[in-house]
Amino acid sequence: MPRSEESRMESLADPSGWGDVDESDPKSMARMMKKMGNEMGEDLGPEFNEVVDRLEAGEDPESIESSLGATGGAGDTDNLF
Repeated sequence: MPRSEESRMESLADPSGWGDVDESDPKSMARMMKKMGNEMGEDLGPEFNEVVDRLEAGEDPESIESSLGATGGAGDTDNLF
């Protein structure tokens, strides 16, 4: 069943739906970002997918942000994490 944008945003804003996100665990961050991407209901682009893949592999978020910023990959990386 299709959901309205308002419904998706309400779901994202509800902290009880995020469970036990551990910001110091890259794999936990990847799960949260995947859930966010699914809730958005649209393709967030190859940079987003690259970040999620690298987090799932256990890579440090700061090193991902540095490498994407250095190559111009994700544009404004200030808001990735």
